[in-house]
Amino acid sequence: MEDAQIGWIAAIIIGGLAGWIASAIMDSGTGILMNIVLGIIGAAIASFIFSFVGVGFGGWLGYLIAGIIGACILIWLARAIRR
Repeated sequence: MEDAQIGWIAAIIIGGLAGWIASAIMDSGTGILMNIVLGIIGAAIASFIFSFVGVGFGGWLGYLIAGIIGACILIWLARAIRR
């Protein structure tokens, strides 16, 4: 996430978009604040996980893709824990 060279405002906007897309994919029905949190934390988690495999995400599009994947992972984990 540090290599993406994205400012805080752009990270919030892209994180919100990534969280919203992941929320729609996973049908979680979260609000806008939770979408932003899911997208930003999801991008950090996905970047961390994929760094072990050697896959790197860079730029706005990479941050968006990482955010979507990471947010989907977070939503899946939350559902698994609740059961």
